[in-house]
Amino acid sequence: MQQHKNKYINREISWLQFNGRVLQEAADKTVPLIERLRFIGIFSNNLDEFFKVRYATVKRIAQAGKGGRSVLGGEKAKDLLEQITKIVIKQQAESLRILNEVQIALEKENIFIINEQKASRSQSEYIEKYFIEKVSPALVTIILDDIDEMPSLKDKAAYLAVKMVLKTQVKNTSKVTRFFKPKVKEVRHALIEIPKTIDRFIVLPSEGDKQYIIILDDLIRHCMASIFSIFEYESLSAHMIKITRDAELDIDNDLSKSFIQKISSSVKGRKSGEPVRFVYDKTIGKDTFEYLIDKMNIDDIDSLIPGGRYHNRKDYMSFPSLGRKDLLYKSYPPLPIKGLSMEGSIFEKIAEKDYLQYAPYHTFSYVVRFLREAALDPKVKNIKITIYRLAKISHVASSLVNAVKNGKSVTVQIELQARFDEAANIKYAEQLQSEGINLIFGVPGLKVHSKTCVVERIEDSKIVRYGFVSTGNVNESTAKIYTDYTLFTADQDILKEVGKVFDFFETNYKVTKYKHLIVSPHYTRNAFNKLINSEIKNAQEGNEAYIKIKVNSLSDYKIIDKLYNASRAGVKVQLIVRGICCLIPGVNGMSENIEAISIVDKFLEHPRMFIFGNNGDPKVYISSADWMTRNIDKRVEVSCPIYDEDIKQELLDTFNIGWRDNVKARVFSPKQDNAYRSNELAKVRSQFATYDYYLQKMSN
Repeated sequence: MQQHKNKYINREISWLQFNGRVLQEAADKTVPLIERLRFIGIFSNNLDEFFKVRYATVKRIAQAGKGGRSVLGGEKAKDLLEQITKIVIKQQAESLRILNEVQIALEKENIFIINEQKASRSQSEYIEKYFIEKVSPALVTIILDDIDEMPSLKDKAAYLAVKMVLKTQVKNTSKVTRFFKPKVKEVRHALIEIPKTIDRFIVLPSEGDKQYIIILDDLIRHCMASIFSIFEYESLSAHMIKITRDAELDIDNDLSKSFIQKISSSVKGRKSGEPVRFVYDKTIGKDTFEYLIDKMNIDDIDSLIPGGRYHNRKDYMSFPSLGRKDLLYKSYPPLPIKGLSMEGSIFEKIAEKDYLQYAPYHTFSYVVRFLREAALDPKVKNIKITIYRLAKISHVASSLVNAVKNGKSVTVQIELQARFDEAANIKYAEQLQSEGINLIFGVPGLKVHSKTCVVERIEDSKIVRYGFVSTGNVNESTAKIYTDYTLFTADQDILKEVGKVFDFFETNYKVTKYKHLIVSPHYTRNAFNKLINSEIKNAQEGNEAYIKIKVNSLSDYKIIDKLYNASRAGVKVQLIVRGICCLIPGVNGMSENIEAISIVDKFLEHPRMFIFGNNGDPKVYISSADWMTRNIDKRVEVSCPIYDEDIKQELLDTFNIGWRDNVKARVFSPKQDNAYRSNELAKVRSQFATYDYYLQKMSN
């Protein structure tokens, strides 16, 4: 065990360490090559969101002249900004090294990513035709020298900063001597916005068994002569730049506007948010760099990040598969839930017992099937559901519309402030409202992050409820790559309390009491404190005491202190935390009984699960809430107890499979080095082992 000078890891630094684990996947040579490229895309996308939200928040604290120590884990805001920039520069350099390594490996597989200088004659002909037909009509090109004020650069866009050296002009300065005095070479600057409506990676015609790809940026570079053909120039150069803006929503208080109008206006306002990061090609000329900084008036940005030739590397998430299944993860078809067939009434099955869906190991289609049956069943009168993020093409939304058309009363709580999905949710909200669905927008000042649904059905003149509680979104797309639990139940006690949560949305001046659910913001902190205290008491009385937690993030200092107290009392604590973990395990006198790991692999680990030993009769909960202050005190969240003994054992089993991971698990430690867990036990890759676990259940 080790000593450590601080009680907590700073949240922002811990987040960057998580993104470092994503980068480790890109570096891992056992990961298929195209998947490694996609992890580079995930790393880049994560970093963009980090700067838009977390870095921007720290910057606002610094600009306000506040130290921020109390909310930044003991760090001063200004010092933290410097630390972040240093870490990001190092990670960016590592990502470029990995990208180069992967591209070399792809060439051994006869896949070549070429630039504009390596195109053959036939490829050049294809490129020029493609440019004329598809790219040129979508290009926005701005000659900067001809405008007084720099246009506002888009937050999610990448640009080619073009330097154009015009041909030297000469002028006859004397009619008598006819001496010629050369003029100074004129330089002009331009910006080309990389169009987002066109695939970033253009697959060129194959040549034999060799496959070729050119990145859209290089395709544009190849055709720059035609873009600037009206100028007489002697040289052209182009380097990529990108700006990241503060993504905080500024919601006005105009009472004449609807909530949808306010959020919509705020989302549009992001386009002019304060810049917080400027990323540029490190080979750009000093004169061009200084011209841009001056023209954009951003010399006060703390985070100027030198990068490589290409930015917006998040696009690598959509790198084409090229028909090369051997360079992708093996496909594992989602499994059915044992005992819950895809035929007959799902309500009849749920009435007999609870069922657990664990996507993507199980097919997500059970959720859609549940809603479609509710839409068609004549006995169903009411459907209430919370929505945080929907798929681009959502069968969930269409099922709800279908229900309204069949005369059902449908109430949807849709969260318009779901980070970066606001525009999509506004669009869905307007569509659902126009179809006659009753929309509610939660509680002022509180995001609704719970994942619940309750259906009221008339049986023998009585209302009988069916529903589900989930750890993840009702989203068909993310359910293919996010791991999440969904409990289907007809437990009337639980579902009556789910109904009370919906009542709270509409009459939020009333605070309801719950016997079964743990609901934020009123009860979560106290409820979990009591559960931890119970384990502390068990340990003090010499009984077995343990806590097992699986969450995305653990950053609430009060909860962390409570876990430290449990550790000192002798409670064994096991934590599986995918992302932020501000707790420091393994420190003498503070956390010697706490172990913590993070699993980053093929799927994104997303469920929240809480297990308390309870002196031999474990209490188990699934939840929408991470152990972060915002989830505990500032959102509507639901943690649901598991009463079915078979499902309780299933959750214990899947937690333990994750805990045994010694392939993709990284160990949290005072060193903060993202070290892989290593031991002499048989190799367990938990995501693959979990699939095998459910495959085995099907055959038993």
